[in-house]
Order: sequence, then structure tokens, then C-alpha cells
Amino acid sequence: MATLVGLIGVGAPLHAQPRPSLREYDVLRRFPAGRLVFEAPDAQGLMGTNKVHGMWIEAGPQRGSCRSVIYAVVQDNLPAADQAWRGIEVAFSHQLEDGRFEANLRPNGQSAKPYGAAVETAFFFMQEYMRAVLVIRQSPHAAHFAARIAALQPKARRAMDFISGGVETIMRETSHAPNRIIIGAKALGLGGLVLDDPALVQQARTLMAHALTLRDADGVFVEKGGRDSSYNMVSVLFGQVLTLHVPMPEAEAAFAGAMAWQISRILPSGEVDVRNNSRTGVGKEVSYGGAPKTVNYTEMLQALTLYGLVHQDAAALAAADRVQAYMQRQ
Repeated sequence: MATLVGLIGVGAPLHAQPRPSLREYDVLRRFPAGRLVFEAPDAQGLMGTNKVHGMWIEAGPQRGSCRSVIYAVVQDNLPAADQAWRGIEVAFSHQLEDGRFEANLRPNGQSAKPYGAAVETAFFFMQEYMRAVLVIRQSPHAAHFAARIAALQPKARRAMDFISGGVETIMRETSHAPNRIIIGAKALGLGGLVLDDPALVQQARTLMAHALTLRDADGVFVEKGGRDSSYNMVSVLFGQVLTLHVPMPEAEAAFAGAMAWQISRILPSGEVDVRNNSRTGVGKEVSYGGAPKTVNYTEMLQALTLYGLVHQDAAALAAADRVQAYMQRQ
């Protein structure tokens, strides 16, 4: 298994100030093998929970197709990228005139149709679509996708207008889960870059500033009243991606405390300690798909690797190596 710990000093600081300007495409190219795993949409172009249940439920799960496009582009695998792009086109085929996306009853019995839920599932998809566009534009393959991106630009504009109009709803209904505040910020910030809209970027800064108030005294993001060793890392992952494209030094500095606690929750075996978690791994919540929520090891591995590479953090990279080894054993 390839590791990156040897590339930096063991005594490297948790985060360097100031760090050099980096492109996400270049950082992802440095990921060790096995950490950018491509997944194809099914025959209907569905991904995530939609794919698991064999039917369109909502837009959010289609973000997996965007990630697969990114991973394929970074690995110069254009046939795989084209295959994954189908999931993006399917998602936009379910867009309504006001910018939101069609939604059906979730397997856990909740509805994705109320306004707040509609805004949320839209930004879950759009944050990763906009990321894919930006990474593609940083890559040597921009021309390969240019016509497709241009064709979707009016739909992307409508989606971002819908999300932008829901910022107050995001803050009011989602502050119990700062990871979602940050995901919304990522959608607006990256969308603002793709659409050349500074107002969206400013909304992203507003949401991120709010998210930073939702931490405890040690800098850990508070999810539903407590610490959670899965969602805390989700917040760092999406926040780090956003700040690679939209510089926010104050946010990056704030991630250090959350990362330090996170690393302390990764056991020598690579398993994530879930004791006293507020949301995942202890049977307190079920996912949209109806199963108990567990640690998202895939995003854990991504977050540790990305943060470690960006900040030259040996502890984060060593933790990522342990998590990957644990995942392989499972």
C-alpha cells in the first residue's frame, strides 16, 4: 500500500501559515493508489441511494457521479469519465423549472419535497458538480468536456439561484449539523466561481463564518449537541475542498482543532472510535436509505489524505494510512 508519510517530516506543524496556493487537480494527482475509487452509474444513470433502490429518489445521491468524473479525470481515464458523466445528465434531467429537482419519498419515510429539504438535496448535488467543473478546467481534459459543461450552464444557473434563495433556510434549519452548513457553503462558493458570480461566493463566506461558530472549545464541530467522529471529518473534508478554490485562511486555521481531535479518534488498527458519538456508529440515527448511520470511512480517508497533503501534516497522513489498511482488511 502506497503511503505519503515519508514525504514530510514527522515533526511538521498541524498547518503551515501561510501555505502556498494549490490547485485541487494537482493535489488529487498525489493521492496514493486506492484512494480515488471510481464507481459507474447503473443502467438508468443512477448513483448512491438512487442506485441502491433502483429508482430516482432525489438529486443528492447523484453527487457520486460527479466524484467519479473527478477521479477518472485525475487518472486520465476519459472513457470512465464519460461513463460517470451520464449520472450528471440524469440528475439535470430531473430538474424543475424553478431550479429545484424532482423528489420522491425517501426509503426512511421522510420527504425531500418541503422547501428546506429541496434546497438541501440540491446543494448536496451541486456542490460536487461545481467541484467537478473546476477540477476539469484545471486538468488537461477541459476541451473534452467543454461543450457538455456549456450545455448545462443554464440549468446550473437555475439550480444555484434556487439554492441561493434558500440561504436563510439553510442557516435556520441546518445549524444542528454544521457539516451541511459547510456543504451548502461549498456549493455556493464553487458555483460562484463556475458562474462568475461574486454574490454566490460572498454567501459561501457567510455560511462558512456561521459554521465556524458551531464548534466547541477545542475546535470540534458540534453535531446535534455533541462530538461525532464521522461528521466532524465530513466538515473538514468539504471545508478543505472549498478553501482550495476560495481562499479562507481563517477557516483553514479553524480546521486544525477539528483535525487534531479526529486523529485522536483513529485507533492503531485504523478503525474509528465511535464511543460517545452524537450521530453515527451508535444506533442514534438512520440514513436516508433507512439503515443505521455508520462512520463514512471513504470520506474519512479522503479528508485525512487531502488535509495531510495540503498542510504537509504527517500525523494526518499516517492516520490515513491506518484507515486505508483497516478498510482493506474489511
